[in-house]
Amino acid sequence: MFKAPRFFKNLQNSFVERFFKNFTQDIGIDLGTANTLVYVRGRGIVINEPSVVAVNQRTGQILAIGREAKKMAGKTPRHIVATRPLVDGVVSDFEVTEQMLRYFINKVTKENFVFLRRPRVLIGIPSGVTEVEKRAVIEATLNAGARQVFLIDEPMAAAIGARLPVIDATGNMIVDIGGGTTEIAVISLGGVVISRSLRVAGDEMNEDIIRYSRDEFNILIGEKTAEEVKIAIGSAYPQRERLTSFLRGRDLVSGLPKEVAVTDEHIREALSRSVRIIVNNIKTIVEETPPELLADIMHRGIILAGGGSLIRGLDKLVANQTGIPVRLMEDPLTAVVRGTGVVLDDMESLKEVLLEQETNKSLG
Repeated sequence: MFKAPRFFKNLQNSFVERFFKNFTQDIGIDLGTANTLVYVRGRGIVINEPSVVAVNQRTGQILAIGREAKKMAGKTPRHIVATRPLVDGVVSDFEVTEQMLRYFINKVTKENFVFLRRPRVLIGIPSGVTEVEKRAVIEATLNAGARQVFLIDEPMAAAIGARLPVIDATGNMIVDIGGGTTEIAVISLGGVVISRSLRVAGDEMNEDIIRYSRDEFNILIGEKTAEEVKIAIGSAYPQRERLTSFLRGRDLVSGLPKEVAVTDEHIREALSRSVRIIVNNIKTIVEETPPELLADIMHRGIILAGGGSLIRGLDKLVANQTGIPVRLMEDPLTAVVRGTGVVLDDMESLKEVLLEQETNKSLG
């Protein structure tokens, strides 16, 4: 029986791949603890919603996902729980994560009438996750409807999103402060030279404000209130103008509603523990960086990304503590997902930045 030479088989596979490319769309996902962002190749960022799922614990039914689920947080009866399926950047509830990913992937594919082929998906994950945690992300995404799954370190994706020359023999340092994790990395020649993943980030800062409110003012506030105050007046460095806001919650003594006026100095004190941990780890990475790469970083500066980097004065504090220029990248909240988009647009030349995974198999 005649067998086609391998050359013709490869040519045939290449033709089929190019043909079907017109009937599918690659998707990049920043699967964050606080928010999930989805990038579609050729369209840009199409989804930016909270990583929250509302579940009826009596029936196991999922009632809402994303923005609608977050509206329910703290306002549901006991049998309905608005939960985050990711904790500290990793999957804590496999089934709920799978449902959330399926919801976002279906939302994208239905909008684009992609019915012939399932999409390839590129997901940004924290640099410190284990092989088991990587496998959980891959399996959940495949089960959610992906044809093939690729993984990329979040700091690498953020650096690419910041348009840093990650493939060159040049040192680049990025600090990505998200909701569940802070990723600190030095990148060169398409790889992470040295990195550190901290479980201290935006969510921990909210907890700092909750603890401070309880200890200093005897008032119990919710996570949503803490986050609003953090965004309104949170800072890591003294401000020129005094900023004020209000803490509204329950008086721990009387049990009645209570409102307390606070300033940026109060919130800066509340955030000082988390900020100090992040800055100290940045200094540690700087100290461990090879001299030649450190020379490049001193010239190019440290890049801040992620929602937590928007804390006022954080760039000045890091610059003062390290002696290295620091700049906040443009639109830091979307850094990782924009990086996945750049990789999807030029997968061939940027394939070396992807993480190799034995479990990463196409399902056809």
